[in-house]
Amino acid sequence: MIVMIDSANLEEIKYLFNYFPYDGVTTNPSILKKENRNPFEQLKDIKNIIPKDTMLHCQVLSKNADEMVKEAEYIVEKFGKDTYIKVPVTEEGLKAINILSKKGINTTATAIYTAMQGYMAAKAGAKFVAPYVNRLDNLGYDGVQVAKDIHTLLKNHNFNCKVVAASFKNSQQILELGKFGIEAITASFDVLRNLYIHPVTDKAVNDFCNDFEKIEDNHKTMLDY
Repeated sequence: MIVMIDSANLEEIKYLFNYFPYDGVTTNPSILKKENRNPFEQLKDIKNIIPKDTMLHCQVLSKNADEMVKEAEYIVEKFGKDTYIKVPVTEEGLKAINILSKKGINTTATAIYTAMQGYMAAKAGAKFVAPYVNRLDNLGYDGVQVAKDIHTLLKNHNFNCKVVAASFKNSQQILELGKFGIEAITASFDVLRNLYIHPVTDKAVNDFCNDFEKIEDNHKTMLDY
């Protein structure tokens, strides 16, 4: 499963990549706003600190399809072919996705709230479709099930497109989607850390170390022998 960081915070991104080989970084205008900085400069710095060939997902702001295409081409020119252009699944957005796919520009369809929106975005040529799992839950729907339904549709119709589930409140949602076969997720700093951090693991490590020190005084690791 592709695992990406849903953040524009440089310190969070550096921290996470220091410990694990994540597959990319996803951003949107709201995430960039939190950094209170020139968004273009922020994206440039993100591109500079993530490993080469790591995906960067960046969203267009134009609302007209032709302008979306121009904006997308500019972003790819500045940040490279590993940049995925996030395009909302409006009518104009679907038109833009279709045009961009024919130009060989990778797109991620975003702001998806129904299975059929995901299906139509894949049919238009999107490489990723991003349903908002927790936002759907907050609206009274089953976000995990919507992501599963999109995944099933894409597989049944042999689309060259992956679900990248987004907007999570906990690791259980990610676990459910992973077991189902969802190919990609993107999550916030806290949710990603909670995929592997556990206090019982920390206690077990401390217990092992304490027991080892009792074998011989002043011997803390195998390097002391």
